[in-house]
Amino acid sequence: MASLSKTKSFSNIVAKPGFNTQPLGAFKAFSNTPLFAAGNFIPFCLLFSALGLLLLMECLLNLTPPISRDGMIHHLAIPKLWLRHGGFYEIPWADFSYFPMNINLLYTLCLYLKNDIAPKFIHMAFAWGTGFLIYRYLKDCYGRNWGLLGFFIFISTPIIIWLSTSEYIDLGMTFFTTASILALVKWRDSQYLQLKWLLLSACSMGLALGSKYNAMLAWFIVNLLVLVIYVRDTQDQKQAIKYGLFFFVISAAVASPWYIKNYVLTGNPFYPLFNTFFQGLAQSINPLTAVIQKEIVEKSDAVNFFQLRHILYGESFWETLFIPIRMFFQGDDNSYQYFQGRLNPILLLFAPFMFLDRARKAENRFFAMFSVLFIFMAFFLTAKQVRYLLPVFPFLTILAVAGMKSIWDVFEKEDVFSRVKSRHGLKVLVNGILWLSVALLLWPNVTYLKERFGIIKPLPYIMGRESRDDFLKRQLPHYEVDLFVNENLPENARIFTILYGRRGYYFDREYKNQPNFGTATLSNWVTQSQDEEKFTKAVKSMNITHVILRTDLADRYLATNFSETEIRRFMTLVMLHWKMIYKKNDFAVWEVDK
Repeated sequence: MASLSKTKSFSNIVAKPGFNTQPLGAFKAFSNTPLFAAGNFIPFCLLFSALGLLLLMECLLNLTPPISRDGMIHHLAIPKLWLRHGGFYEIPWADFSYFPMNINLLYTLCLYLKNDIAPKFIHMAFAWGTGFLIYRYLKDCYGRNWGLLGFFIFISTPIIIWLSTSEYIDLGMTFFTTASILALVKWRDSQYLQLKWLLLSACSMGLALGSKYNAMLAWFIVNLLVLVIYVRDTQDQKQAIKYGLFFFVISAAVASPWYIKNYVLTGNPFYPLFNTFFQGLAQSINPLTAVIQKEIVEKSDAVNFFQLRHILYGESFWETLFIPIRMFFQGDDNSYQYFQGRLNPILLLFAPFMFLDRARKAENRFFAMFSVLFIFMAFFLTAKQVRYLLPVFPFLTILAVAGMKSIWDVFEKEDVFSRVKSRHGLKVLVNGILWLSVALLLWPNVTYLKERFGIIKPLPYIMGRESRDDFLKRQLPHYEVDLFVNENLPENARIFTILYGRRGYYFDREYKNQPNFGTATLSNWVTQSQDEEKFTKAVKSMNITHVILRTDLADRYLATNFSETEIRRFMTLVMLHWKMIYKKNDFAVWEVDK
């Protein structure tokens, strides 16, 4: 009887509404479930697995010693110098030491704990944090699977992968700007009643401003949009100005320590930016308008970037003008011509369809306005590099997913295929084409990760088959010079680098370089070599004991800028007063007269 009771109980459960006892019927019901609906588990598993694999690959890449250019020059080099001198001190020869350094402070703590691998994980965490913000926003709007799709599109974008495995700071700034703008949207959604969201937005933007100068563009645009959206929604201009001032003051206050420090040290809170303006303002007795006019006149004589791109790369006016579009199709990590980074056109191709989403029309328009304004301003005010557009990529991702969702919704409507006999089959075919297109567009992201893994080759180092020095020799052409310096030069050595790329992180000796890679000093030495006494005096004025030179680039620079007679005269004095103590692979170390 107990056995029969159990059987009857089981039969009752199966017979309940919502349970299909026919296998084919169950399959049909499943096939009618929209692919990215929250109830469909397949895309969830696929996207979650893809994100997990991507995270694993990036962690493996980040377990290797730092090798990124800006890390060697700035993001790790300056914190190492601070620690070497027992704390913060001014470094006049390093213009980048005056940049805002919120993220670099985290790296300083890592170096204090003798761990220079952790900064890459911190930078990666900012990328995944930004991806999570995108996921939360899209999940609230469209559901879990759409949120995961947006997460994957952003986090797998080649430039994001590259930066996530490098000790840069750009992703920290991007996280804070994204948080600022999404908090602003929350404030609007509360009908401007919950001031905490505006406060959070302002504080986040202040943290971005304290991380990188590029955030000033986002700060200006978002401050403007605070006024615009409030006036458009409420018609209250006075209150809009109050909220705009609130945003401006709070964000500026959060970022202010770095800018106050620069003003105290140099008289210019944005040093080395706008330095001509601030020097003129401090020294001139002319009114402010005269100072501005003078700077404009001086800059008008320079070659504009349209002409420069034509001279360097043979680009036409239209090719240069369309750089913001070309960046999504022509990027290359190792080419200044092709914007020092790769993107994916999926961020552009689906974004226009977001206007079909009437439910979130205002928010999508807000994101589009921010993105367009930022790209336009960055095009004219910053270098033509992909990573300088980073603050817009989270919102282009959101717009791309909104566009995909809008297309999906159009084809999910029964009336679209109402006049077609086999409308179910046609709908499946059209949706299949849509998602096949998305998969094909995302495939380059997968191949890029594979390429990145092949370039770094982290496994020999991680598994102990390769030493730290051997790994760095394989990745950094100059690392053997760094080793020579650390092992052979006295503790009190003072090094000056010329055409060395300003990389100094791996030096354990005092060093300095120049913004123009030392070419200004090299030119001065060549000029002073007309008189031996002036030459030796010019060298001694640098207060250095050694010079490190990239010989092939130095030969090219000298041949381009000086006559054979001048070069011969200069080299004669070099051989007379300096002693070459190392020469290998186009690098030379000279000991200079004391």
